Amino acid sequence: MSMRKKIVIVLSGILLLNAYASGWDQDKENLIQNPNFKLKEGETFPSPWSIWKPLWESAACEIQPVEYGLQIRSHPRPYAVGGVTQKIKNIQGGHAYNFFVHYLVQGKKHSSDICLMRVTWLKDNRKIHPAGMLVAKIRPSLYTADYHLHDRLIAPEETNGAIISLEVKWTKGESIIIKSASVAKTDLPKPRKVKIGTVYLRPKNSTPEKNLKLFCAQVDEAGKLGLDIVCLGEVIRMVGTGAALNDVAEPIPGPASRKIGETAQRNNLWVVVSLAEKVGDDVFNTGVLFNRQGNIAGKYHKVHLPREEWKKGVTPGDTYPVFLTDFGTVAIEICYDWFFPETEGIFARRGAEIIFAPTWGNTLPDEDGCVNGETTFRVRARDNGVYMVPSVYSGNSMVIDPMGRILASSNGKEGLVWAEVDLNKRETLKWVGHWRSIGPRHRMPHTYDKY
Repeated sequence: MSMRKKIVIVLSGILLLNAYASGWDQDKENLIQNPNFKLKEGETFPSPWSIWKPLWESAACEIQPVEYGLQIRSHPRPYAVGGVTQKIKNIQGGHAYNFFVHYLVQGKKHSSDICLMRVTWLKDNRKIHPAGMLVAKIRPSLYTADYHLHDRLIAPEETNGAIISLEVKWTKGESIIIKSASVAKTDLPKPRKVKIGTVYLRPKNSTPEKNLKLFCAQVDEAGKLGLDIVCLGEVIRMVGTGAALNDVAEPIPGPASRKIGETAQRNNLWVVVSLAEKVGDDVFNTGVLFNRQGNIAGKYHKVHLPREEWKKGVTPGDTYPVFLTDFGTVAIEICYDWFFPETEGIFARRGAEIIFAPTWGNTLPDEDGCVNGETTFRVRARDNGVYMVPSVYSGNSMVIDPMGRILASSNGKEGLVWAEVDLNKRETLKWVGHWRSIGPRHRMPHTYDKY
């Protein structure tokens, strides 16, 4: 890379950092007082900020004002916590607000998880939800240790105030400088409404060619309903045909995938399907995503293989890709994958909002007190704060929301079911809060690796 290009990149990064540091909406009123933590004459700590400490004071961080903000450190105690708070007024219920924090990590690891910004909505000085809402994190520059928390949140209708809490959790020998914070009123976010469909169809006494026509007919039906995306079943050219793996495996792109792509294009929607894919001397169970133009937008090779597949010589995949669509980020898992909670966890941490699951197995309700497929899918959705969309051959094909609710079910009937969802909707769990924001911050991956 030339020196000129490097200078341009650095200058661009500085401009972006300055934009974030100033609160981005520079023409909007910042509701936070003293957002840069400046000391007034005679002060030892910047007002109107207040220090908060844990009940066990030995676990408290050291907090002090410095030239460019607040320095928070905990050396030598790695699991110290602490921070500052400020109560803000003039919050209007039902309105949206932009939240920003700019901070610098001082240390070798440059972990972005150290600093949190929590928003606790108030009604007449009483907390509406005890956990509040956490602001999402981003890191705009690869060349600095600057981090920015940013989010747009909608105040509940009854809100007339809020507590802003800047929290430092477990610095592990590093220290941070919080440079600035901003809360500014903004426009309400537009809903991200998506019509999601899934198919329940198990052919019998069929052929691979006939199966392809039957499933493409379901895509046509989804097109008539104006759906945005539809999920088909697992290895659709094999089920109910008596055909062997050798009979249905073909390259992708290939004849079958081209036919499905043409159907997706004709109906202007996205399609998820599982096909047996031949790659050189290997065969994979492959999840394929087609876009509205009928092109292959992504592929996923099934990772977890049951005996019925590995004994036939199917090769497992070893990656967990996510795919960006025109409505959000999606992922594909296939049947046996959902027996392993790591699958959905990885997809969710990589940004997937909807996980589609072409599945030969079942989503039957619980029986004799034993957990079955329906409950498993609902728990996977709830555990990770994602929509789960299985298309099955036994049980029910469903659309499940991030709280574990079944929004649509085939209820034992053949055909297409669908639900319209808003991917911008955030619901909170009692006491815990919005799980998609909080759960990843509370994970302890360094402990999992021991076992």
